[in-house]
Amino acid sequence: MNMTGITIIRTGCQAPWKEAFRKAAIITLAAALVFIISATAATASSRIKDIVYVEGVRDNMLVGYGLVVGLNGTGDTLKDGHFTKLSLQAMLNRLGVKPTDSGLDSDNVAAVMVTASLPAFARQGSRIDVTVSALGDADSLLGGTLLVTPLLGADGEVYAVAQGQLAVGGFQAGGQAETVTKGVPTSGRIASGAIIEREIGFEFGKKESIKLTLRNPDFTTARRIAQAINAFLGTTAAAPSDPSTIHLRIPASYKDNVVNLLTDLEQLRVEPDQLARVVIDEQSGIIVMGDNVRISTIAIAQGSLTIRITEAEQVSQPGPFAEVGTTTTVQRTSIEVDEGEENRLTVLQSGVSLQEMVNGLNALGIGPRDMITILQAIKTAGALQAEIEVM
Repeated sequence: MNMTGITIIRTGCQAPWKEAFRKAAIITLAAALVFIISATAATASSRIKDIVYVEGVRDNMLVGYGLVVGLNGTGDTLKDGHFTKLSLQAMLNRLGVKPTDSGLDSDNVAAVMVTASLPAFARQGSRIDVTVSALGDADSLLGGTLLVTPLLGADGEVYAVAQGQLAVGGFQAGGQAETVTKGVPTSGRIASGAIIEREIGFEFGKKESIKLTLRNPDFTTARRIAQAINAFLGTTAAAPSDPSTIHLRIPASYKDNVVNLLTDLEQLRVEPDQLARVVIDEQSGIIVMGDNVRISTIAIAQGSLTIRITEAEQVSQPGPFAEVGTTTTVQRTSIEVDEGEENRLTVLQSGVSLQEMVNGLNALGIGPRDMITILQAIKTAGALQAEIEVM
């Protein structure tokens, strides 16, 4: 074609810019696939700090016995020989007050148990939360104040002292014919209600080796954690000794600086392995199945026989203008039988996934209670490749 002296020739050759665009598109697609795969792997993995405990980093339980005062007539009944009455007498005697038995008839006092958790490396003078629970027959702790209560550890030593105003989430109100209760009015908390008086000595920063304990013991997970740590440190510093314990030797570069070592290691990601397990709570009908649960080829049919009997009374009386007869009641019984004819036989193929197995059982219209029995029957038949744990 010739226009104003310009000749345009069309050929079958591909322009260079099209080839460059095609290569760029392929590279972009490959990068996107790599990003998706890496994101999926990151989602499936967990940080080491979320799946292990560190030796020495643990809480300690504290407990104490005390008195709550200031209740609005909802305290314990101070009858003769009651422990609340004896505790109140002992406390008043220590304060220089000598009460008589007839004078201790208040219903504004309650005996309580005080519990708390002493965090790891808690220092003297810091505060912790406490939980207060009624020990006697008090109706409510609302508005009460906990008096000074020593909190003891398992060794019998006092590690904290608690005192303060209770925060109770529940309440109780009622009259002669009805009572309304919300929550648990006989239990409350005191935020920062205890002061730590004794520290637990533990030289953590200068340890030469530590132990990492798995929250869910597993051979494969323990090995993966050790491999991830050794790859990060570039040396064989970690080794699993059993499914729940990994021994970690402190490298020379982290000597006397265990905190920095754990800070670096706890962010490493590891994919935990898990057993094929089915957990059943028969009381509530809850079923939890792991992703690795598999079954062999089986056929399942679920049917139940239901008999419903209804009793009703009907009045029978003589007709109008009848010379004889009496009015009486007659029992009428109605019986319905449901043999479950509509239930069908379902075949579950070998190696099906958890989702496919659940869908197959749901197709039978099976409830949680019947599903528990079916899973136990599948296990008995040897077709369930998983462990069943009944809570």
